[in-house]
Amino acid sequence: MSSVPQTRSLSLRVSAFFYRHPVVRLLLLLLPGLLWLGLLYLGSLGSLVLYSLWSLEEFTGLVVRRFTLSTFAQLGQPANYEIVLRTVGMAAAVSIACALLAFPISYYMARYASPRMKTFLYIGVIMPLWTSYLVRALAWRSVMAGEGVFMWPSERLHLDGVVRAILRAPVVGGPTLVQSKFSLFIVYVYLWLPYMILPVQAALERVPLSFLEASDDLGARPGTTFRRIVLPLAKPGLVAGSIFTFSLPLGDFILPQIFGTSEFYLGQMVYVQQGVAGNLPLAAAFTFVAMAVMVVYLVVAKRAGAFEAL
Repeated sequence: MSSVPQTRSLSLRVSAFFYRHPVVRLLLLLLPGLLWLGLLYLGSLGSLVLYSLWSLEEFTGLVVRRFTLSTFAQLGQPANYEIVLRTVGMAAAVSIACALLAFPISYYMARYASPRMKTFLYIGVIMPLWTSYLVRALAWRSVMAGEGVFMWPSERLHLDGVVRAILRAPVVGGPTLVQSKFSLFIVYVYLWLPYMILPVQAALERVPLSFLEASDDLGARPGTTFRRIVLPLAKPGLVAGSIFTFSLPLGDFILPQIFGTSEFYLGQMVYVQQGVAGNLPLAAAFTFVAMAVMVVYLVVAKRAGAFEAL
């Protein structure tokens, strides 16, 4: 019988200890998740960095486990350097296009849409995310096929010449519409546009209406109000959305195999090097480049106040 009071006394002391030390209580609650994140996520990233400092023996194809920077030196080759620039350029173009398309929709949702209409728009923006992005990409491949929904009305409206002009363009063109950078760009914008709309809409809702009324009372034109009040206050939302629209194309390796030309992109190169070629050090070096680009981007985004809009 004496063990029961002792057990209660021990539990009370433990409860009192955690009550007096909330930091210890918080650390114990976060410890399982932090261990999982540290061992699996950060551990795998650390192994990638370690592999990038090794090299591949040319004749045997075996990994030489000696620290060297020769693998990073291969990134300076014109073919590999162009892959990095091509991927960063595509990610930047997708982010800019998503920002231009998302801003009017977000502004309407934040300022003019009724509660019912806003609900419909939210559903319309989020509903495509319920479907696998691979399914949506394959649907776009059917749309852009030679006899697809896109080409058929273009031919009937005698706009197929515009399509051929796009395919002949040196930067965005290709042999067919599906096998062109233009189609890859369109699909990327379609897939990642919701990730831009929602943060921008949240940022615009935080813009006080009194600021716009004061600007109008002081005689400012709508364009001046937009440039000096709306756009600066919406910038955190734009940058926050661009984190998604920039990072997702940066590491994607599936869509460049479905759309686009035979030119490689960063994620596709990592997939090929670690799979078909078996060059794990070079694949890790390409991965390290993507990580470095995103770290720099996140630092710039943090300074722009993007995390406040997430």
